Amino acid sequence: MTDGLDLGDAYDAALERIKAQGGQKSRLGMTALMWICHSERRLGAEELCQALAVEIGSADYTADNAPSIRAVLSCCQGLVVMDKDGPTIRLIHYTLQEYLASHRKPFPSPHSTIAETCLTYLSSKQVTALSDSRSQNTQYTSFLEYSALYWGTHMKKGFSDRGKTIALKLFSYYEHHISVGLLLRHTLGQYSPLLTVGIFKFTGLHYAAMFGLVEVTRALSEMDGVDINGMDDTGATPLTWAARYGHEAVVELLLGWEDIDPGRLDKQGRTPISHAAGGGHEAVVKLLLGREDANPDTPDRRGRTPISQAAGDGHEAVVRLLLEREDVNPHRSDCDSQTPILWAAMNGHEAVVKLLLAREDVNPDVPDYDGQTPISWAAGNGHEAIARLLLGLEDVNPDRPDRRDRTPISWAAENGHEAVVELLLKREDVNADRPDRWDRTPISHAAEGGHEAVVKLLLGREDVSPDRPDCDGQTPILWAARHGHEAVVKLLLGCEDVNPDRPDRWDRTPLSWAVGNRHDAVVKLLLG
Repeated sequence: MTDGLDLGDAYDAALERIKAQGGQKSRLGMTALMWICHSERRLGAEELCQALAVEIGSADYTADNAPSIRAVLSCCQGLVVMDKDGPTIRLIHYTLQEYLASHRKPFPSPHSTIAETCLTYLSSKQVTALSDSRSQNTQYTSFLEYSALYWGTHMKKGFSDRGKTIALKLFSYYEHHISVGLLLRHTLGQYSPLLTVGIFKFTGLHYAAMFGLVEVTRALSEMDGVDINGMDDTGATPLTWAARYGHEAVVELLLGWEDIDPGRLDKQGRTPISHAAGGGHEAVVKLLLGREDANPDTPDRRGRTPISQAAGDGHEAVVRLLLEREDVNPHRSDCDSQTPILWAAMNGHEAVVKLLLAREDVNPDVPDYDGQTPISWAAGNGHEAIARLLLGLEDVNPDRPDRRDRTPISWAAENGHEAVVELLLKREDVNADRPDRWDRTPISHAAEGGHEAVVKLLLGREDVSPDRPDCDGQTPILWAARHGHEAVVKLLLGCEDVNPDRPDRWDRTPLSWAVGNRHDAVVKLLLG
């Protein structure tokens, strides 16, 4: 196995041994392999055993039918093992996964079978009787979480009419089902403020749209009394969920309804197009842009527009689409005064920055609420290519201080971004020794972080004072000694104008800090 030998023949023989067992053993072994090979995450031993106890289409779930994990392992003829570190089940080797997925298909329709199993389990009398508190009998609920979270994913990969029938039955009482809470907490976060306590307002149509189940969505949307614009606990409509996850076919289906509202806001103030843009779903954005009743520039509760969402996540194609619209403002700032170009520069999306810089109505030097400009964010996060782009513009101030009097070089030095610091040092209009609100200079921040290369660059400048104290009297060498940065201390000790015994406002010297923090190597250096 470790030599990467072709194990196809060996796996062929192993599968034949499983099938040769005959009857229940053969079915159990092959079904277990199917689950382990095609599950969306690694299954626990108890989860797998409970899944194997489900009789597809049955109204009852009998926990006593679950086989023991020992029986499952035996029926799999050594192809399946249990991890020592935890009660999870896996295939014996990754090559078996590759073999089962590509060499041959021993499982005719794995995903539809898994979806039908999950749906049958969720629709059983025993599971539907459970309350969301999960405080009742839990002898057969290990399989509950997997079924609740992943049946839609499996149905998306393998649709079947039988699965659709069971799903529609489940959806007839879905809002009161225990699986709804599990799904929403998993999707939105366990403690999301958008969720209420108890019964969740979330319909089958929301679920089908969330997972992109076209046929199920069509069947549900055609039922009498169904509110196509109905909102769940988060304020999201089915269209919102479909747009959020980029399900183009479902979005197109829902937009075909006359009374659909493609501009409805959720509790975050976001529209379907906002979610689609933030997720980079170009095809969905294009569909929504074709609607006159969908505003492509609606800000959410934080003031972020669709182009802001797309720019911040680097979705170049979506940004390009939105820039083609006259009714989209590419320079609109949010509640923190952060513009789309600032978001793109902050997160290192060079292609998006280039697109926005090509616009005359985009100012590349507008500060946010804290006074940080796009170059400040790019420098602080080490985005060299974007910093170089912005430094090439006449209307960008490379030394503009923010509300804490920190400049781009100060942020770059603190985070150890040598290449960006080098770029900024080439500029005559950058003060390499400018102190911030606490009188800390770039070399002070670099020394604290132990960024040897940045400290070396700054020490090469005549206009940088390597021994300048901050408002607490702490010098760069004190910061380096305090945090145990031996290489930086050694560099600073090599400077004639550095006093290695200078005390701070509490009369503590670099040696005192190094001793107190048990940085023995630094102590030896300072003692010489």
